[in-house]
Amino acid sequence: MDLSLNKLPWHAQVGMFVALALAMVGVFYQVYVVPTKAEMATRETTLNGLRADIAKGSSTAAQLNQFRQQVAELEGRLESLKAVLPERKDVADLLRRIQTLATQSNLAIRGFKPEPSVTKQLHAEWPIKLQLDGTYHNLAMFFDRVSKFSRIINVSAISIHGKEKPLADSTIAVDCTATTFVLLEAAKPAAGKAN
Repeated sequence: MDLSLNKLPWHAQVGMFVALALAMVGVFYQVYVVPTKAEMATRETTLNGLRADIAKGSSTAAQLNQFRQQVAELEGRLESLKAVLPERKDVADLLRRIQTLATQSNLAIRGFKPEPSVTKQLHAEWPIKLQLDGTYHNLAMFFDRVSKFSRIINVSAISIHGKEKPLADSTIAVDCTATTFVLLEAAKPAAGKAN
């Protein structure tokens, strides 16, 4: 049996050639085009995701200066609030400041005894027993100055005793507790970093 394309009529030869060409195009399409289209679709999806990330990043980058300004403003506010609620106890500094307030009010400090701190959730209360000597008017000026002091100081347990032998600038003796506060918030992140 001799199979030769020359023996077939020309339209059969063209038909065989067309069939063979279609078969080769189909194989090429299945082997190269379909996987390439699938890969391109995947890459297109990835590209769209990256473009969305870039747009989001560009939007955030555009707001970076605004965020930096907000951070600087908040850090400034934090520093100003640390004067009201400091992060650590400083006995010498507090004694010096209370002594200044007492001197400005013409009171004498006869006793200054820091007590143990009472720890709360975010702060510690630090009571200090004070013994003052002066007049009612001077004591009122001292309390007024304490109320306007930059650091929070609560005065409680006030006991006023008149002196048996009063002097012009010393008619009363006062025992009281001045309670100030210390911020514990800064200690928690430091403890977390140690872990």
